[in-house]
Amino acid sequence: MSELRLKFKNMLRFVFSRLVVTGLLLLLQFIWFFVLFNELAAYATWLNAAGLGLSLLMCAALIRKDSTVPEFKISWMALFMLMPVQGGLLYLMWGDHRPAYRLRRKLERAAARLRPLRTPEPEAAARLGRADPRAACTAAYLRQNGNFPVYADTEVTYYPSGEAMFPAMLAAMEKAEKYIFVEFFIISQGRMWDAVHEVLRRKAAAGVDVRLIYDDTGCATGLPVRYWRKLEAEGIRALAFNPFVPMLNLVMNNRDHRKILVVDGAVAFTGGINLADEYINEKRRFGYWRDTGVRLEGPAAWSFTTMFLEFWAANRPLSDERAVPRPEAAPPRPGAGLVQPFCDTPVDDENVAKNVYLELINQAQRELLITTPYLILENDLISALCLAAKRGVDVRIYTPGIPDKPTIYQLTRSYYPVLIRAGVKIFSFTPGFLHSKTWLCDGRVGAVGSINLDYRSLYLHFECSTLLYGGPVLADIRADMQDLERQCRRVELSDCRTGFGGTLVSAALRLVAPLC
Repeated sequence: MSELRLKFKNMLRFVFSRLVVTGLLLLLQFIWFFVLFNELAAYATWLNAAGLGLSLLMCAALIRKDSTVPEFKISWMALFMLMPVQGGLLYLMWGDHRPAYRLRRKLERAAARLRPLRTPEPEAAARLGRADPRAACTAAYLRQNGNFPVYADTEVTYYPSGEAMFPAMLAAMEKAEKYIFVEFFIISQGRMWDAVHEVLRRKAAAGVDVRLIYDDTGCATGLPVRYWRKLEAEGIRALAFNPFVPMLNLVMNNRDHRKILVVDGAVAFTGGINLADEYINEKRRFGYWRDTGVRLEGPAAWSFTTMFLEFWAANRPLSDERAVPRPEAAPPRPGAGLVQPFCDTPVDDENVAKNVYLELINQAQRELLITTPYLILENDLISALCLAAKRGVDVRIYTPGIPDKPTIYQLTRSYYPVLIRAGVKIFSFTPGFLHSKTWLCDGRVGAVGSINLDYRSLYLHFECSTLLYGGPVLADIRADMQDLERQCRRVELSDCRTGFGGTLVSAALRLVAPLC
C-alpha cells in the first residue's frame, strides 16, 4: 500500500512539476495564438497581408545576414513556406537575429571590467610555440578573440566518470577558506546535490563567499520554483539564469550550459558532469551514464574564476567582482603540461567553440578521438571530419548506445552514413548513455568541457571547456578512450538507414535540426 501511495505521489509531483505546467502553458498560448490569428484573418484580410509582408521582410533579413549558417537559413525558409503568414512573426520572436541585445550589452560591460584580470602569461605561450607550433596557432586564436591565456604550472586530474569526480569536488569545497563559485546547467535534488548543498550551507555560515548560478530551464524538473530564494535565506548568493517565461522570453534558447566549480581561485572543476544523481549513477535512467571531467589546480583555475565572475557581474551589475582575491603564485610544476580554459557565448559574433573544434580536426595528422552525446553537424564540420579521414587520419567518434532523447538519437544517426563512407569510424556505447565531451588530437592536444557537437552548444548556449597541451593527463585520456572503445560496438554502414524511406526520414530530421 505504501509503495502504491509513493507512486501516486510521484505521479502527482510530475503532473504538477514546473516542466509540465510550463509546457501546458506554452501549448495553450500557441493554440490561443493561432486560433486568434486565424479568426482575425477571417474578418480582416489586411492581417494576412501584414503577416505575409512581415514574412517577406524577415526572409530578406535572413538572406542578408552573413553570420547565420546556411542550415539555419534553410530551416527557417522551409518554415516560411509552410507558414507564410505566421512564419515572419515566429522568426521575429525566436530567430537568429540577436534579440538578446540587452544581455549582450550586460556581458560586454562585465567583460570590459573583468577580462583584464586574466593577465597573459607570455612565457607559457612561448613554451607552447616551441613545443607545438600548430597548437600554438589555436592558442593564439583564443587569446586574441577572447583573452583566454595559456597557463603553465597547473596540475590536471582527469576523471573518467561522475562518481570518480564527485568525492574530489566535495573534498575541494571542504577546504575552501575564501570563496566557492558554482555554476551548472542542471541541478536536481537528490544524493549528489544534497551533499553539495550541505557543504555550501556550512561554508556560507562560516563566512565563506558562496555563490551559485543555475539555469532556470535546465533545473525545471529538479528544483522548485524560485529556489534561489531558499538559498539566499541560507547565506548562499544565488542566481537563476534566464528565467523561463512561455512566449515572452525572447532569449529562451540561450541557456547556460556551463559546468564550473571554483574554490578560492586555486582549484577548478569542469566537464560534462551536472549536479544530479544520474551523473554519478545513483539513479539509472538510460543504462550506465558515462561522463568525464577535469580538476585544475594552479593558475589556470583563475581563468574559470574570472569566467564565473563575468557572468555573475553581467546579471548582478551592482556588485564589484574585482575585489575577489586572486590566489598566490603557484609553485612550479615542471612535469605539467599547458592548460587553456575558454568559454563561448551565443550573443556575440564569434563562434569560438565551433572554431576550436574545427582547429582540432584540421590539425590532426594521425588520430582524432571524439566523444559526444549528440552528433548534429553543419556542413563545415562534416567536410572537415570527412577530409581528415580521407587524408589518412584515424577519426573515431563515440556516441551513446541508449538515447536520452529518441528523436535526437535518430537525428544523430542520420549523419552516420556520410561519415562512414568517408572513412570515419563510429562507435556506439552499448551499456548506456555517453554524455562526455572529450577530444584527443594526435595524443598531444586534448579538450574536456561542456560543449556538444550540435547546433545548440555551438550556436545557442553559453559553454566552457579546457584545452590541454601535453602533460601526463593526455595519457589518462587516451587510456580512458581505449577502455570506452572496449565497451562499444562499431557502427557499420549496413546498420544505417540508407534506403529511400530512411533517407527521406533523415532528410526531414536534418531540415529541422537547427531548430531543435
